[in-house]
Amino acid sequence: MRHWWSPTETTSTARPAELGDNPGLMGFLDVLTGKRKLAGPAPDRLFAISTAYVTMETSLETISRGTAAIVFQPLETADFGAIVTDMEAVVRATAGDNGTKVESSDDAYDFRWLVLRGPDFDDLVVGINAVSSALEAGGYGERVLCAVFAFEDARKRPLYWIYNYKRGFFYPFVPASGDQQRDNQRELTLQAQLRNELPTEPELARWFPLWGIPI
Repeated sequence: MRHWWSPTETTSTARPAELGDNPGLMGFLDVLTGKRKLAGPAPDRLFAISTAYVTMETSLETISRGTAAIVFQPLETADFGAIVTDMEAVVRATAGDNGTKVESSDDAYDFRWLVLRGPDFDDLVVGINAVSSALEAGGYGERVLCAVFAFEDARKRPLYWIYNYKRGFFYPFVPASGDQQRDNQRELTLQAQLRNELPTEPELARWFPLWGIPI
C-alpha cells in the first residue's frame, strides 16, 4: 500500500511544527476538497523548474532521474472520465515522439498518479503542464493536487521537488533512511540554494511529505 502522505510524520532534524505538522495537513486537504478556496497562481510558474534545473546540473551536481508525475483526484463522472481519457491519449501520442513513456495508477487514497518517464527534462515539464492545463480547461483545476519531479545528487540519493498547484509554490522533499523519515536540514539547504530560481513555499508547515512516491 502506498502512502503519499502521513499525518503521523516524524522528522529527523527539524521541529515537526515547522515541516508538515497536522494543522497544515488538514488545511491542505480542506483546499483539495473545496472547503476553502484559494486564488489560482500564475499558470507559468511550473516552468520555473526548467530554469532551475540548469543550476541543479551545473552548480549542485543534481540530475533528473528521468521521471515526473502529476497527482489529481479523479471523479466518477462521464465528463471527467472523458477529459482524463483524452488527456492521457494526447500525452501518450506526444510522448511517443520524444521517447517519453506514460503510465497511470491509483494509490491507496484514490489519487491518480500520471507518471511520465523520459530522457529530456523539459519534455517532462511540458507533459505535466499539458495534463494540468487540460483539467483546468475542463473546469476541474481544483482536482489537481501537485506535480512531482524526481532528482538524485552526486551520491545517487533521491530528492524531489513538489509543486503545489493550490499555492503556486515548490518545496523540496528529501526522504531519509528509516521508516517515513525525512532529512529536514537538507530540504532547508535546497530551498536556500534555489531560492532565486524557484518560487518556494514560504510556510514550512506546508512542506507536506509524500511517502511511497512511485517515481
